[in-house]
Amino acid sequence: MIKPINTDRMSLSIPSDPATKADLNVVTDLLDTLASHKKDCVGMAANMIGVNKTIIAINMCMVNVAMINPKIVKKSQPYTVSEGCLSLEGERETTRYKDIEVEFLDQKFNPHTQSFNGFVAEIIQHEIDHFDGTLI
Repeated sequence: MIKPINTDRMSLSIPSDPATKADLNVVTDLLDTLASHKKDCVGMAANMIGVNKTIIAINMCMVNVAMINPKIVKKSQPYTVSEGCLSLEGERETTRYKDIEVEFLDQKFNPHTQSFNGFVAEIIQHEIDHFDGTLI
């Protein structure tokens, strides 16, 4: 189900809890909401739809993919970039890493470890920042 975008800075600043199988409906809602914003958004964290769980959805090569409980386990090649967020107005400068390795669960709760680089890596880092309540 498509959910409204959370723009409340206070609730966006609350750290997220790990997701469980009971949160699979959140995955569906997050993917539906990301698809509905495809013109102006390439990634979302669950707190952007009002649920403080460690779930993200990102657009990778025209396909929306969910990651449950993702953790960056390796990162290299830092750079500075200006980013925007659907939950906030304007853009802000932040540090990202060109190459990252992420451990995560898929929608069937199967574990994966995968390397990402470039813009997809940037999206993942931005969304994972939401878990700690970090707003750019």
